[in-house]
Amino acid sequence: MRGRYFIIGIFVIQAVCAVVFVSDILFSVLGINFSPIPWRWQEYIEIGAAFGLVLGLVLGAVALHNTQKGKAEAEQQLRLASGAFNELLQERFAKWGLTPAEADVALFVIKGLGTQEIAFMRRTSDGTVKAQTNAIYRKAGVSGRHQLLSLFIEEMMEGKPLERVELERAG
Repeated sequence: MRGRYFIIGIFVIQAVCAVVFVSDILFSVLGINFSPIPWRWQEYIEIGAAFGLVLGLVLGAVALHNTQKGKAEAEQQLRLASGAFNELLQERFAKWGLTPAEADVALFVIKGLGTQEIAFMRRTSDGTVKAQTNAIYRKAGVSGRHQLLSLFIEEMMEGKPLERVELERAG
């Protein structure tokens, strides 16, 4: 919330400064006369407005830097999470004793691809993919693709080891 007020503050400073400079120029161009202010006060106002613009520029650069830093941190966390999920998949596939072909098919199933899509990508028949998915489900101790996927989702969301999730399902 603090960052939002910071950005709003920058916007307000920039807006006030812009109004000072634009109104001064417009009044001169349009020949609008108003009761003159002593030139010294006019100079103070313009110096203040110029300072406000420079301050807004600096604060805007700081906000941009912080935003880019936050983006880089979020991307790093996403890369770590993606790598951790891939490690988790490979560990479970090895624990279940999946063959390399079954591991490929299991990965495609987890990604949400259908039997025909997997068969096309692997250049095999639908029957082969169905046999492999049945072997995967049997080795993982689940009845279908939704339960297979839920094993991984539960572990990632609850932060508990997959073995405990599997034991809770069995018990």
